[in-house]
Amino acid sequence: MNMITTALASSLLIGSAYAASPGSDTPTATITAINVSIAKSDMQRDMRVDKHINALHAQLKITAAEEPQWVSVAKVMHENATDIDTAIDKRKQGALTATAVDDLNSYGEIAQAHADAVKKLSAAFAPLYESMPSDQKKLADNIFSHRAHTAKGSATAVK
Repeated sequence: MNMITTALASSLLIGSAYAASPGSDTPTATITAINVSIAKSDMQRDMRVDKHINALHAQLKITAAEEPQWVSVAKVMHENATDIDTAIDKRKQGALTATAVDDLNSYGEIAQAHADAVKKLSAAFAPLYESMPSDQKKLADNIFSHRAHTAKGSATAVK
């Protein structure tokens, strides 16, 4: 989830940079550059999500018996990242012509995508969590607790 927060914050900075930068490029060249940036960002997102999924798999000590449920959780994590990135990409693409209202609405779409993602992840994770033995549940509780999200750059620091 820390990755999502970082993505939200960076989208605000990117939007501000586009709005503030003088336009020496033609609009077509700028749009092309944005689209190339988005494609590159999608590849980087997929790598970050896979890295996060693999780390979480190891930290939660997912067993072979839990693997089918974990596959569902991982799938939702990928879908969520794509949905949030789609909202961010839409914001980037409209940054050159966005009004203040457009900017606020696009930020709202990103925030809504994030809220929807949390709900989907919770629904996908619940059956796996319920099947876990109590010691593994405690481990998951620590990993997903608010305390774990306060460590700089890490959603997995356990106190």
